[in-house]
Amino acid sequence: MEPRLKTHYENHVRPKLLEEFGFVNPHQIPRVVKVVLNVGVGDASRDQKLLESAIDELGIISGQKPLMNRARKSISNFQLREGMPVGASVTLRRQKMWFFLDRLINTTIPRIRDFRGLKSRSFDGRGNYTMGILEQIVFPEIDYDKVRKIHGMDITVVTSTNDNAEGRALLRELGFPFRGTVPVQIGATA
Repeated sequence: MEPRLKTHYENHVRPKLLEEFGFVNPHQIPRVVKVVLNVGVGDASRDQKLLESAIDELGIISGQKPLMNRARKSISNFQLREGMPVGASVTLRRQKMWFFLDRLINTTIPRIRDFRGLKSRSFDGRGNYTMGILEQIVFPEIDYDKVRKIHGMDITVVTSTNDNAEGRALLRELGFPFRGTVPVQIGATA
């Protein structure tokens, strides 16, 4: 089954970006390469079940098994030794990436309390966008009764462009609700 957001990208976003930026080669048109989800668990050294819970929840949200992140070096002030588990991450590509982005844009982001739009300044200077979510319970897949502790996560959308303006235009056309812009409706005819 073809993801709905990927079909929208191919049929509407690519032609609009080609027209907006005047690309000569169709391979210059920006695309989403991958999506990285990262959860840091600071108390993982003291409570192993907390880390296992975060890994399970990340697996439910992403649809694939997360990798456990370990500390690279020891920091005595944080009571952290090299090799201790400190979090988990998942890298989504291809079909899973498109399905996740569709759920993120249309289901999860509207469930965020007091949401006023995404900050458009969260680009890294290379066309990649990172957003933070404060509570994992905004994802509809998470059962609130089974949550051990509320924690946040970082979501990074990696694009093929090296320009923030092109990356912002790509994500805006995909339906990301940035502050001060009208979100694009997927599947709506213009």
